[in-house]
Amino acid sequence: MVLKQESGFTYGLLANHISSFAGDSGRQDISATFLQPFLAYTTKTYTTLALNSESTYDGKNSQWTVPIILQVTQILKIGSQPFSLQLGYRYYADAPTGGPDWGLRFTLTFLFPK
Repeated sequence: MVLKQESGFTYGLLANHISSFAGDSGRQDISATFLQPFLAYTTKTYTTLALNSESTYDGKNSQWTVPIILQVTQILKIGSQPFSLQLGYRYYADAPTGGPDWGLRFTLTFLFPK
């Protein structure tokens, strides 16, 4: 992971690769790469606008899955309990045959700061 934060912006890249090298010979081999570049801007009112991808490459089948994700997140409070609401839209720039074209994500996260 590489990450930089400055002037309300957060940007970077999360990446990993997994590959099979041992185990049951009856199982299919694995060669999978995950790439998540991200860019986010947080305002002074704790609204975050983010653009990222959660791309995967299946090396054994030479197939990419590339969602482009736009998200809006807001931190709020009910009484003294902070929480985060997030709404996201994903467009699949590339996907396996029969894969999705788009998707929605809604997230509610309770925050417990020290």
